[in-house]
Amino acid sequence: MNIPHPHQLFDFYDKVAIVTGSGSGLGTGIALRFAQAGAKVVVNYRTSAAGAQTIASQIIERGGEAIVVRADVSRKKDVARLMERTVQHFDRLDILINNAGLYPSSSIMDMSEEEWNLVLDSNLRSAFLCTQAAAALMTHNGGGAIVNIASIEGENPAPMHSHYNAAKGGVLMFTAAAAQELGPLGIRVNAVSPGLIWTEGIEQAWPEGVERWRSAAPLTRLGMPSDVADACLFLASSAARWITGANLRVDGGVMTSQIF
Repeated sequence: MNIPHPHQLFDFYDKVAIVTGSGSGLGTGIALRFAQAGAKVVVNYRTSAAGAQTIASQIIERGGEAIVVRADVSRKKDVARLMERTVQHFDRLDILINNAGLYPSSSIMDMSEEEWNLVLDSNLRSAFLCTQAAAALMTHNGGGAIVNIASIEGENPAPMHSHYNAAKGGVLMFTAAAAQELGPLGIRVNAVSPGLIWTEGIEQAWPEGVERWRSAAPLTRLGMPSDVADACLFLASSAARWITGANLRVDGGVMTSQIF
């Protein structure tokens, strides 16, 4: 076996990565981080057109390569178009980050069937559709890496999020199943489960939750998008070449706490 030298482990200069839902939020940090590592990036969005264009422009201005593709990744036809555009422009696909999703709040008693379906489709069905389509392309390159963005709520449910909890729990089990089936094709599938990630204004909007988190987390702070992005970078890299079916918690250790 040809073992990469340490300085080659995070070299993505010949790789193409799709980051779904990268027009806003966590996805933007992931897309930028892969571009910094040298990957050619497909910035996918559904509604955040301006954000997606801004991220792609930043990548290009820094000497990288990026394209923007609008696609609702919970729809099979849109996913097919996303893959088609990727291959047309870059001629290959090596990495898929299934990041797209929604995070609304609703009680079980008040939740409509439409709300339930929307959250399951955006968070779980999208991961299935994109994984299925990406795997077909990756086999032409001899393999690839898929990272699913799950959540610690997939293991530890939170109130008012039963649809989201169920979707992310499904993402974790789908990750293990996909790793089992796609491994013989040279495709590794792993998950990253973030904890509470900082966003602009979160301390003002939810001060009691932020304080409770900081008190419960051994590392005493909220996560940053770069914390999650670097976990994705690791799992997609040669450093993780014998890791598949794993779930990497990126939560500051909060899941070790009995009081959270």
